[in-house]
This record gives sequence, structure tokens and C-alpha cells, in this order.
Amino acid sequence: MPLFHLLLVAIIQGVTEFLPVSSSGHLILLPNLTGLEDQGQAIDVAVHVGTLFAVILYFWRDVKLALTGLPRALAGRVDTEGSKLAFLMIVSSIPVVAFGLLLKMTGLDDQMRSIAVIGWTMLVFGIVLYWSDQAGETTREAKDWSMRDAMVMGVWQAIALIPGTSRSGITITGARFMGYARSDAARLSMLMSIPVIIESGTLLAGEAALQANAAVMRDGAIAAGFAFVSALLALTLMMRLLRSVSFTPYVIYRIVLGVVLLFIAYS
Repeated sequence: MPLFHLLLVAIIQGVTEFLPVSSSGHLILLPNLTGLEDQGQAIDVAVHVGTLFAVILYFWRDVKLALTGLPRALAGRVDTEGSKLAFLMIVSSIPVVAFGLLLKMTGLDDQMRSIAVIGWTMLVFGIVLYWSDQAGETTREAKDWSMRDAMVMGVWQAIALIPGTSRSGITITGARFMGYARSDAARLSMLMSIPVIIESGTLLAGEAALQANAAVMRDGAIAAGFAFVSALLALTLMMRLLRSVSFTPYVIYRIVLGVVLLFIAYS
């Protein structure tokens, strides 16, 4: 795979994975708008691994807490801060797994990978993000996360399986509607991404193993490295910006891109 193409995929995935602009939508658009070949399952796994390590590193304190509480959570004893966080992270991933299996069995996942669908989801869910960000209160913190909130945000997260929606964008939207402050909404969204990235990466890895050879492994290592660096930079920038600005700049980007894509799709 050409180095330029490899780096392009890795950087797009890394930058857009945690920003509320849809990484899957951008990766689908890449071959559709440029004529480049699809990068394949092996590279998809690699960039997922890169972004996974980025979010784990950035939120290591929370991740460490969840890991220490995971054994108790799996044993059904949600009686510590760590076991509660681990349990809620798992609970929040259940709806996306169920919806993902439904889309896979019905074949709808392939039918939604079009420029028109991405254009509409970019536009509509960008407006919904703006609505939630302007209307939502800022009275709740990440420590207030509850079983009900995890399930509700999990349902929002499942909607992100529609290309162009944005997993981070839609979960932040749900959190803002429930009154979480911007930085806390983003923090919960990023923590929710960890089990989902692990689950999706595991599924992709089974298919990618069939493509494994020295060249693919080399390309995957390069892609993972660049995805890690770009994801960490994007995540750091967004979390810092949220201390002083709203999600409006991302909303503007989504609306402009959505309008352009709809023009392309229907012209």
C-alpha cells in the first residue's frame, strides 16, 4: 500500500475518531471522492489499535480505576468507584453491539455507505449537537454518571453505526441533553469508546488475520503509529478547547460538509 495513502488513512482516522465529525464517514468518503482503493480490514484494525492506545493514555487515570474495579464488576459487585465505572462502561456498549448485529444480519450496514446518507447525517446530527449544546444545562459532572445515563448514552451511541453520525458527537449530544458539562460529556464519551473500539477491533481482526503477511504487518504498524499520534493530538486539543469554547466550530464544519456532500449526491 503506498505510504501516502497509508498515512492519509491513519491521520484521518486518528483526527476524526474523537472529534464529533465522524471518522467512519470520512473514511468512506476517502475512496468515494478520491478514487483511492479501500484500505482493507487489516489497516482498519491497525488504526483502531492506534486510536485505542491514544484514548487509554490520555485518560489513563480513569482507565486504571476501571481496570482495578473490573474483576468486582464482572463478579456482580458494583460497590466501589472503580467497579461502578467499569460496569457502566460495559453497560453503555451493549446497545451498539445489539444494533450492530442487527445491521449486519439485515445487510443494511452496506446499504448505508453512501455519500447521500453521510451528507444527511452530517447535517442533521450536526444541528442536533448544536441544539443540545445550547439548550443543555451544565450542572452535572462525570462522577454523576448512573446506570440510566449509561444506557441512554449507549442507545445514542448505537445510532452512530449510521455512517456520518459520529460516535463521539452523538454520545456528547446525549450527555449534553442530560445536563453534563461540556468537558464531562466529552470525557464520558471518550471512556465509552474504549470497549466499543475493542469490540469492533476484535471483530475486524478475525477477517484481517486472513490477509496477514509481512507487508501488511509493516503497513499496519505504520498506520497504527500515525493514528495514535494524530488521535492523541486531536483529543488533547479538543479537551483543552472545551474549557473556553463550545462545540459550535465542529457543528459549522459538519453543516458545511453535509451541504457539499448532498450537492454532490444529488447533482
